[in-house]
Amino acid sequence: MGEEPRDIQVLKTELSAEPIQADALSLLQSTNQILHLEFQTLPPSEPPLPFRMLDYWVRLQRKYRCPINQVVIFLKSTTSDLVFTNEFRDTNTWHRYQVIRLWEQDPLPLLANRALLPLATLARSNNPNQLLQQVVAEVDTIEEKPLRGNLAACVDVLAGLRFDKALVRRLLSEEVMEKSVTYQDIIKKGVQKGLQQGLDRGKQEEALLLVIRQLTLRLGLLDPVLQQRIEGLSITRLEELSEALLDFNTATDLEVWLEH
Repeated sequence: MGEEPRDIQVLKTELSAEPIQADALSLLQSTNQILHLEFQTLPPSEPPLPFRMLDYWVRLQRKYRCPINQVVIFLKSTTSDLVFTNEFRDTNTWHRYQVIRLWEQDPLPLLANRALLPLATLARSNNPNQLLQQVVAEVDTIEEKPLRGNLAACVDVLAGLRFDKALVRRLLSEEVMEKSVTYQDIIKKGVQKGLQQGLDRGKQEEALLLVIRQLTLRLGLLDPVLQQRIEGLSITRLEELSEALLDFNTATDLEVWLEH
């Protein structure tokens, strides 16, 4: 018998994939169509975003068997070419999705819709501080206290991507936010508010615990080696990680971030 060619490797036929979590999924019952929203603060990711969007589409199609409209919303202004990519191409494969760069969008439609007010803080403006004040003023006009508190908490988180956190806090009512379910959830998970409180008091240990907790909630139990690397981060890097982890889907994303 002839020898088996050395350049051929027999692979396992069982194909498995890590679980992934989409940011937002809605079923439009009137048209039986799924709207998939993916929010990104930083363009780079591993695996790359275009491939991830294809992966999401395949999994959604396998489960629901209906039309899927995918939209990626980039939140933080950047000149990276990656925010202009709206497709994945490979041999015999071409997948497209919609991209919205929030900093290019007219703020008026966002200001006119209460549910979209937090996003308005990141929209196009020649005077961003004035835009932030407009958003806060609109939130203050909402009579329903729970809704007002929840929106204020969302404004606090998203505006922190563009504005100094101290400025945002001066404009927002802390009392209103503290009564918000959304705000309390942010405190528990350590996103933005919880981390900033730790930083303000100079307690790196507290900030570290909050980041570790949020990572665990998002990615599951952390590898001890990765956790040890996180424990060696400076306060500045912990703050950066608190923003970046919102885009993480797997432990690989965390590893890639730590390498930079």
